[in-house]
This record gives sequence, structure tokens and C-alpha cells, in this order.
Amino acid sequence: MFELKLLCPEERVEVVSEAFDALDALSVSVEDADAQTDAERALFGEPGMPAPRPGWERSRVTALFATQPAAEEAARLLALQDFFDGCEILGVTAVPEQDWVRLTQSQFEPVPITGDFWIVPSWHEPPPGAIRTIRLDPGLAFGTGTHPTTRMCLRWIARQGAQAGAAGLGRTLDYGCGSGILAIGAARFGAAPIDAVDIDPAAVQATQDNARANGVELHAGLPEQAQGRYQTVLANILATPLKVLAPLLCAHLAPGGHLVLAGILERQAEELQEAYAPFVRLAVADSEDGWILMVAQG
Repeated sequence: MFELKLLCPEERVEVVSEAFDALDALSVSVEDADAQTDAERALFGEPGMPAPRPGWERSRVTALFATQPAAEEAARLLALQDFFDGCEILGVTAVPEQDWVRLTQSQFEPVPITGDFWIVPSWHEPPPGAIRTIRLDPGLAFGTGTHPTTRMCLRWIARQGAQAGAAGLGRTLDYGCGSGILAIGAARFGAAPIDAVDIDPAAVQATQDNARANGVELHAGLPEQAQGRYQTVLANILATPLKVLAPLLCAHLAPGGHLVLAGILERQAEELQEAYAPFVRLAVADSEDGWILMVAQG
């Protein structure tokens, strides 16, 4: 494998990427050419904030080719095009052969939630002392247990499940289920029945697949599947949609039930409390790396 790297101004990135597709590049990636310098600029904004720039001022475009002649011919042809004005060829380099599967797997180790509750990729054995585990591999849907918001939700599930004992977490709703990790975690602590819903059909499929792999019974579907009231309502999304969803989520909360919200930055706590004030009283229950977990009782 050989990489052809270019330096492109913002307005040339799209047409150059399309040209690489036409030249049968195996893959094309774009990154900030000024990353980790004083000229670095954030490309993605937060929900509710002004829209950021559509691209970086200077981008490094990398195309992967099967052979060195193919990469060099692509460089030659691109340099002849009118749209190449302002671009610069950085060179063609060989890509070291690697076991990509093993490399990917090495980046995902078992994740501890509590001393005896772990998330374990399928290629690992459970650690000693792991009484409860969730078998979960990286996939298309959000939620592998590596993000603080997911870990905080699972810690809450473990604590509440231990306190509830045989009663478990009761009827549970995982709203915005992603990979289904929270629904599966709830099942490990006695929740039943469980509805897991998401607006993304890929997330619904991922949840069904992961539940099957973990021997968990739940009902996964689109949001309209959520019906009635639940003893536990989980939503790990982001602050802006959580504010919009306040009436809906609270309408699903049974009297005395628990509402658990994540995907919230520390500085967003007050605005979430204001959004939910007509329905419940939210409080911060956990925090990690600038993120918080907020809970309330119906």
C-alpha cells in the first residue's frame, strides 16, 4: 500500500477528493494541516452554538493506493488539472504492513465500571473478579463504555441495582439506545421488561445484535415503541436534545421512578434543571472529565 499526500486550501478539498475517487483510490482522508499548532481551528461546534466553518483553512488530504505506480500516476494527473491550483503534492510513501484487526483490538481493553462489573470485548477473557459483564465490540452505534457519560450511567445502574436488590430496576426505557449498552447493563441488574429506542435504524439493529450476544431479552425499536410509564428512564444523548425531550421523557416516568440523564457538560447543569423544573427536580449525581450525570425521581 502507498499513500499520496497533498496540501489543499479549503475550497479545493471536495474536488480533489472526488478526483481521487475517479482515480480508484482505495480510501481518502482529510485532516487539519495546522493541527497542534497555533493556527489550529476547531471544525465541529456544539449543539445550539453558531455553525462552524465547513472545512479547515488548510487540509492534508491522503489517498491510499494499492501500488506505488498508481499513486505516482494519480499525482501526475492531478498536477495537470486546473482545479489543482493552490494545492501542493507532499509525496508518496509506503504504508507499513500491519495486522489491522489485531491493532484495532489492542486499542479496546476491558473497561471497569465497578470492581465486579466490566465491559469486555469479545476477544478478551473477563478479568478475575468480574461477576457481571457486558460483551461489546466497537461498532457503528455510540456506546462502548469508553466515554465518561456511558460509564457514569452504568455506575448509576450498578449502584441502584444493588440497592434495589431482588426488586431490580423495574420496567426500563433506554431512550437513544445507540449500541444498547445501557439497556443491557440494566438487564444485568434485574431490569424487566426493557424497551430500547433510537431514531437511527442502525442503532436499533446494533442493540438487537448486542442484546442477543449477551443473552439479554429486550425490545428494540424506533421511539414510538416507547409506551406508558417506566420505573427507570435512561437517556444518554446531549444537552440540547435532552432539553427538547423533557416533556416526553418525564411523561414516561412512573411516580417514584428514576430519570437518569447524561451527555451533559458541567456548565450545562443549570439550563437542564430549568428545562425539567416543570416536571421534576434534577440534581447532579456524578461527574467525570467535565461531564455530569443528572438524576431525578418522579
